[in-house]
Amino acid sequence: MHRLRALAATVSLGILSIGAPTPIRAEPMPDIIYPETRRDDIVEDHFGEKVADPYRWLEADVRGAPDVADWVARENAVTESYLADLPQRARFEERIRAFMDFERFGLPVKAGKRYFYTRNTGLQPQAQLFVRHGLDGEPRLLLDPNAWAKDGATALDAWEPSDKGHYLLYSVQDGGSDWRILRVLDVKTGEPLADEIRWAKFTGLAWVGKEGFLYSRFPESEEGAAFQSLNYNQAVYFHRLGTAQTEDELVYTTPDHPDYGHTAQVTQDGRIAVITSHVGTDARYEVRAIDLAHRKRDGWKTQVLVTGFTDDWKLVEGSGQNLWYVTNKDAPRYRLVSIDLSARAPDWTELVAERDDILERAGIVGDRLVLNYMRDAASHAEIIGLDGSPGRTLTLSGIGTASGFRGRPGDPETFYAFSSFNCPAAIYRLDLSTGQSKPFAQPSLCYDPDAYLVEQRFYQSKDGTRVPMFIVRSKAVAKAGKAVPTLLYGYGGFDVSLTPSFSATRMAWLEAGGAFALANLRGGGEYGREWHDAGRRENKQNVFDDFIAASEYLIDEGIAKKDGLAIQGGSNGGLLVGAVVNQRPDLFAAAVAQVGVMDMLRFDRFTAGRYWVDDYGHPDREEDFRILRAYSPYHNIRDGADYPAILVTTADTDDRVVPGHSFKYAAALQAADLGDKPHLIRIETRAGHGSGKPTDKAIEEGADILAFVAQWTGLALPDDVKDVHKNKD
Repeated sequence: MHRLRALAATVSLGILSIGAPTPIRAEPMPDIIYPETRRDDIVEDHFGEKVADPYRWLEADVRGAPDVADWVARENAVTESYLADLPQRARFEERIRAFMDFERFGLPVKAGKRYFYTRNTGLQPQAQLFVRHGLDGEPRLLLDPNAWAKDGATALDAWEPSDKGHYLLYSVQDGGSDWRILRVLDVKTGEPLADEIRWAKFTGLAWVGKEGFLYSRFPESEEGAAFQSLNYNQAVYFHRLGTAQTEDELVYTTPDHPDYGHTAQVTQDGRIAVITSHVGTDARYEVRAIDLAHRKRDGWKTQVLVTGFTDDWKLVEGSGQNLWYVTNKDAPRYRLVSIDLSARAPDWTELVAERDDILERAGIVGDRLVLNYMRDAASHAEIIGLDGSPGRTLTLSGIGTASGFRGRPGDPETFYAFSSFNCPAAIYRLDLSTGQSKPFAQPSLCYDPDAYLVEQRFYQSKDGTRVPMFIVRSKAVAKAGKAVPTLLYGYGGFDVSLTPSFSATRMAWLEAGGAFALANLRGGGEYGREWHDAGRRENKQNVFDDFIAASEYLIDEGIAKKDGLAIQGGSNGGLLVGAVVNQRPDLFAAAVAQVGVMDMLRFDRFTAGRYWVDDYGHPDREEDFRILRAYSPYHNIRDGADYPAILVTTADTDDRVVPGHSFKYAAALQAADLGDKPHLIRIETRAGHGSGKPTDKAIEEGADILAFVAQWTGLALPDDVKDVHKNKD
């Protein structure tokens, strides 16, 4: 067992403001003793290299493995005790709660004369779903997920009203799992129908008139294997309202290719169903269309539109026999095309050519196309004619992210949300005829967004590549010009673009005087296909180099304290954190690795892990193995090096990145000689990869993370706070 000496400080409570900090008073705490973890003698030969895996037993599902459950309980006891005594833990929880306590609305969806939208009063565990008859109608509560489970961990996931809004199809997520249960509600009466669908995962919700809907599901898992077994043989089914799931019609499947996945969409006019097939996580698809007008005659007969799994195809909308798509075929930064399915030889017609900016998505509203572009990871929008004729630019409020723009042909309006690092999402109604935007729902805040500075800077990576990074600080901190404790976030993978977004946890960090930075690393989608390809498979080291270069830039520019830089990332970003800590442990004061992919030699053996070979490669192929072995966080911990303080977080119901990754990584950290800083694991119960987490759990996790990072980066409390322990009595 390894012991570490932690520093204690008095816990304080008061109004946090930017001012002269009070140094944390270091006082000794009792030694922290990590729980004993069994080591097994598992050594395997991989292409002539002997690789040990002593903690493989921790891969077992907690629910059926008493020894793993016992290890989890002992690790949590140590971690909870440590975090509870951190000097800023209570204050951060209070401030995160305050920053989260505002009325939040989701984007409205119009169906007939009804408007559907979600709303959270502020601190409710889950958002509720409301409906209005007419835009100014009285809101009526349709679904309240807060009544579904005592712990608030059962969430409303996706939802879709039928064409005229008579029915609502919705999916239920329990305990953070990726599995979904589909149910149907009669909107007029508010009463649930008897219909229930199980074993749905990674599914769309697509109505076929009022008679039923299309969905995707996997075969039922073997008993006890639902949270770990690999997902194969996904198929699209049609469910007719009022019937049992056993009577559902098989619409599309590929039994000769069990690794293919399939999702279904239906155009707003109900004429065409589109089946999109994929192999992995890469945005490379095959597309087929079904003419629903001829379904009684032809059944679920498909018309092939795209084959080969070579390019991205995003359905914009359809009208009659015409479909519009955003694609990167022959256009790495995307273009807009259309196709007429009724033509003798249907072919793609370009409407909007590729530009320097990334065309993220598009929507048809009324008789216009709304194009959503991204420039240097920030949004701007444009309205044009259906034939591609020039229109006008939609002005947005500074650096931020615009989303939404959903609608249908004939609608006079659409809704969109705009958010940034210093301001949560506000919802706007856009009148297509005038181009004017008016607020539909704006948050009432407990702080002044203008007190915070959002910048975008560019830095050079190791190979000279120019990489963008957002930096957020209070204007008072920026004006003072002094380096401060800084939290750097990254992801860098799977074609995912990190754009400005609001976080109550980040705001609590900024309010306390820290800086926040977000680096747009290669591997993401910020600059299209080339940017993604430059950070995956044999190029994965570029992502780590980009993140290390971002860290060095923040220190060299006097933004981050040299001994006060912390890094954070989740999922693929958790892998990022684990890899760069191994490569440059000297650079960081603290690291937070959340739900990370930590064993790069076995990631493809669990649940959705097999999809990730597009970004990572195949562990069972020697060329890929050599690359993966070189950076796998679990396998490259540097015994004898001085490591930063590390907090690993995961959850027992994470069936995306199974918690065994984090369990094994944390056990290996604790077994190695890495210096005196803590290397702890926080394991949430009744939670998954992140989505559906109730508000209280999100607040508690955020407070734990910030208190841990503050302790090891030297973020000190202002002078005007009081000792919370002294006030307890």
